[in-house]
Amino acid sequence: MTYYKTVAKQAEAEQIIEKSKFIGYIKPVESRQEAEEFIKEIKTMHRSATHNVPAYIIGEKSQLQWASDDGEPSGTSGAPMLHMIAGEGVTNVVIVVTRYFGGVKLGTGGLVRAYTGTARLALEAAGLCEVRELDLLKFKLDYTYFGKIQNMEQSGDFRIRDSVFEDAVSLTLETNPEYTESLIKQLSELTGGACNGENVIIEKILGKNEI
Repeated sequence: MTYYKTVAKQAEAEQIIEKSKFIGYIKPVESRQEAEEFIKEIKTMHRSATHNVPAYIIGEKSQLQWASDDGEPSGTSGAPMLHMIAGEGVTNVVIVVTRYFGGVKLGTGGLVRAYTGTARLALEAAGLCEVRELDLLKFKLDYTYFGKIQNMEQSGDFRIRDSVFEDAVSLTLETNPEYTESLIKQLSELTGGACNGENVIIEKILGKNEI
C-alpha cells in the first residue's frame, strides 16, 4: 500500500534570470517543526539575500499547506511554488527559494516563472519516491543456502537488507507485502521446509521506493 509521494533526498538547484540569482533548496520532512527549522537554516545561511521564499506541505493527505512571499509582491512567489508542488502530488516536503536581486525587475509574471521554475529545478534534483508499506522477513538458515538466496535476489522481488554470520546466517529480507507469501513459499522449497511460515518473523515498516 502506498501512503504518499515525497522527494527522495535533500537537494538544491540555481539559475540566473535577468541578473538575479535564484537558489532553490528542497528537503523531505516529517513535521511542521522540521520544515520550519529548515527554513530558518536557509534564512540564516542567506541572511544577506533579498528574499528567502518558503513553502511546505505536510501530512499523508497534504493536510497542512503554507507559503510566504517574504516581501515579494503578493501571490508572485510562495503561493505559485506551493501550487506547483501540490500539483505534483508531493507532500512532506519543504522548499525555500533564495533570491539575490540583480537590478532588473521581472514583473509579476516574471517573478512567478522565476520562483516556480527554480522550485521545479530543485524538485527534479531531489527526485521523487513513494512511501509505502514494506515487509521485513527475518529468519536463520544454513550457510549452504546463502548463495542461492543471493541469486534469488536478482529477481527484484526482494532485497537483502541485513545479514549476520554466526553459527548460521541470520537474514533480513525487505519486500513488498504482495510478494511475502510467495517468497516464504520459495524459501521453504529452497531449504526443504527449514524456512517456512512458522520460523520466519514478519515485521511491517514504512519504506521509500524511488520512482
